[in-house]
Amino acid sequence: MASSIQLCLLLCLSSLLIHASFGKHMNLIGELVCEDLPKDMCAFSIASSGKRCVLETTRVEDGRTEYQCRTSEVVVERMSQYIETDQCVKACGVDRQSVGISSDALLDSQFTSKLCSPSCYNNCPNIVDLYFNLAAGEGVFLPDLCEKQRISPHRAMIELMSSSGAALAPVSADLHAALAPSPL
Repeated sequence: MASSIQLCLLLCLSSLLIHASFGKHMNLIGELVCEDLPKDMCAFSIASSGKRCVLETTRVEDGRTEYQCRTSEVVVERMSQYIETDQCVKACGVDRQSVGISSDALLDSQFTSKLCSPSCYNNCPNIVDLYFNLAAGEGVFLPDLCEKQRISPHRAMIELMSSSGAALAPVSADLHAALAPSPL
């Protein structure tokens, strides 16, 4: 009986701490709204509605570029009201200053290596879910890409390029030679 009361108190206290830490980014009714987030917390956050927040640029009258946090139409099924941690941003090699959402990063073997690393892949479900869906849009299954990345990073990139729209662009013989596995 005492342990269940302690567990209840622990859960209540945890809930209060989480709410207090994110509370300054909530509106008056306790919802996380992308448009209310500062630009340095926008990318990789999820609104209370379950839609991803995305950093966008706009031109102002004097020609300067301003950054604004907007709500995208991309819905996350199992998460909402979430701001990604700095630890996950670093572990996964993503940038909070990223404008828009794109699968282009998957073509960078250094990025894919970080995304597939245990510190990211096993601990950062928000970022992994985002890139899982982006990879799927390119016809790639992220767990398979990560396995190939561990075994042969260059071959993984060639396979990704051949399965995605990137394969539509001509690839020079120099690039094929650079990406080819070295002889043993």
